[in-house]
Amino acid sequence: MITNQKDQQKRLVVGIGSALVDILAHEDDDFLVKTRAVKGGMKYVDREFIELAVSQTSKKPTIMPGGSACNTVIGIGRLGGSARFVGKSGNGEMARLFETDLKNSNVDPALFKSPSPTGRVLSIITPDAQRSMLTFLGAASEAQPEEITENCFENAAIVHIEGYLLFNEDLIMAALKGAKAAGALVSLDLASFTVVETSKTFLKKIVKDFVDILIANEDEAKTFTGHGDEIKAVRSLSENTQIAALKVGERGSFISHDGKIIKIEAMGSGAAADTTGAGDLWASGFLFGLVNGYGLEKCGKLGSACGYEVCQVVGANIPEDGWQRIKKLLEE
Repeated sequence: MITNQKDQQKRLVVGIGSALVDILAHEDDDFLVKTRAVKGGMKYVDREFIELAVSQTSKKPTIMPGGSACNTVIGIGRLGGSARFVGKSGNGEMARLFETDLKNSNVDPALFKSPSPTGRVLSIITPDAQRSMLTFLGAASEAQPEEITENCFENAAIVHIEGYLLFNEDLIMAALKGAKAAGALVSLDLASFTVVETSKTFLKKIVKDFVDILIANEDEAKTFTGHGDEIKAVRSLSENTQIAALKVGERGSFISHDGKIIKIEAMGSGAAADTTGAGDLWASGFLFGLVNGYGLEKCGKLGSACGYEVCQVVGANIPEDGWQRIKKLLEE
C-alpha cells in the first residue's frame, strides 16, 4: 500500500507537532461559557488565561503529556513500533515529564529546547465526553524552520504532521519539504475544524502538493470539503492523496484509496468516558498498520481498536490492559 518509499524496509513513523502537556478537567457546559471555549474545538490563549481557568475548575485537574502528533507516536511506540517525536519544549519540570514519558513509551525524543515554559492545553471534558481545548503553545510556538533538519527524518517511512502546525506556515513547509526529501510519505491530521476554517486556502494547496495520507473527523471533513455526506466527504478528501481516512466516531470510519471506499466498523460498545486523544490514537493504529504492510481494512480495525480503548479512560494514555487487547488483533 505504501508505494513511494526509497526503502520498503523502513518502519519508522516520525511525528512533528507541538510539545504540550495536557491538563484535563471535567466540567459542565456552563464552564465552557465562562472560559469562552469553543465546544468541541480549540482556541489559542495565553498562559495567564489557562492559569485563571484552571483556578476556577471544580476539582484538581489531571496532568499528563499531550499534543496531537505526540499522542499518535506514543501509541505507535506502545504498539511495539518504531517512532520519533520532533518538537520544541522548555527546560522545566513539565519538559522533563514530557521527555521521560516519550522514552518510556519507546519513542525517540528529538526535542529542541527553549527557556520559555513548555506549552500546555486545558482540555475541558463535558458530560457528553466532548473535549474543548484552550491552548497555550509556549515554547512550542518558537520552533523555527531551520531547526527542522534532515536528521529529523532519518529512516522515516511516514512523517505524521498535526494540523495545528498550519498556524506556522514556514515551519510546516520546512517539515513537508524535509519529509519529501527523505523519501517519506506525508500523513496530515486536520486536527480541528477551527484550524481548517482559519487555514483552508493554504491547507488545500499543501494537501495537493505534499500530502499522501489525509486524516479527518466529520467536522473537519465538512469544513474542508463542504460535504456533510460521509461518502462524498471521504471521496473529496482523497482527490489529491493516496489514502484518505474519515473518522465518524461511534459509527466507525471510512478509508478511501484508489477509487475504492472501505467502511470500518467501530470497535466495542462501551460509552465513552472521554474523547481526548481518540483521533490521535486512531492514527496510531492506522499508521502502525501501514508501515508494517497490513491491508487497509486491518489498518482501519487497528485504528478503531486504539480509538475505542482511549475513549474508555480519561486522557490520551491507554492503560496496559487496553494495549494487550489491541495487540490481540495483531495476532489474528
